[in-house]
Amino acid sequence: MPASRVRRLASPALWLFSAAAAFAYVGAVDPNEPGHYPVCPLFRVTGILCPGCGGLRSAHAFAHGDLLTALGANALAVTGYFVFAGVMAVWLLRAWRGAPTPRFAPPAPYWWALGGVALVFSVVRNLPFGSALAP
Repeated sequence: MPASRVRRLASPALWLFSAAAAFAYVGAVDPNEPGHYPVCPLFRVTGILCPGCGGLRSAHAFAHGDLLTALGANALAVTGYFVFAGVMAVWLLRAWRGAPTPRFAPPAPYWWALGGVALVFSVVRNLPFGSALAP
């Protein structure tokens, strides 16, 4: 493999390796058992589930191939896993082909929409009719 291709693949490969290492750790150290990870500070103080609550349990189930349990723990996180996988696939393919690095810089309205989705997800999962979204 030419040195230029190795150099182009280094950055996305490092990101992919880091994500895989994080999933391997969370897959090995069960967040369902107390004492392994800290409790969400917002949940501890207020009893309100934040958009990230259940994310570690979701990652643990996802790492073990249990998609339904992962979705039950945090559906927003599972969506994020798939988005990350898609972005990584595009980045790796473009790096392999020698195409310019994809630039992930969505305009401000996209970030506001993402924040709105996270807010709605957080509110709904704390209401009685949205208890299916709670971990």
